[in-house]
Amino acid sequence: MNCGIRIILTTFATEACASAVVRALLEERLIACGNMIPDVRSLYRWKGSIEESAEIQVFLKTDQSHASLCMQRLQELHPYDAPEILLLDPVAASAPYSAWLRDALRMPE
Repeated sequence: MNCGIRIILTTFATEACASAVVRALLEERLIACGNMIPDVRSLYRWKGSIEESAEIQVFLKTDQSHASLCMQRLQELHPYDAPEILLLDPVAASAPYSAWLRDALRMPE
């Protein structure tokens, strides 16, 4: 079963940058919502070394029809050389939430 909602997962170095990108995607109606979770500690391999940094975890809520363009736009706006941009495909969502999300993505007439 596919509910049509998509979640894009990414991280940013600062809340200011995360907020600016989330706001841009909202203004362009590519997402209906962005959740920013501060104080995420990331450990990762980068250019041959193990790195550790504080990041902001961001969940971007969109739908199937906006997901590809949203991911492309996120890549353009993101300051990282190789940003985490993961597309998650929820199997179910509540009907009221799904209706709200579709309405939030609709361009005003």
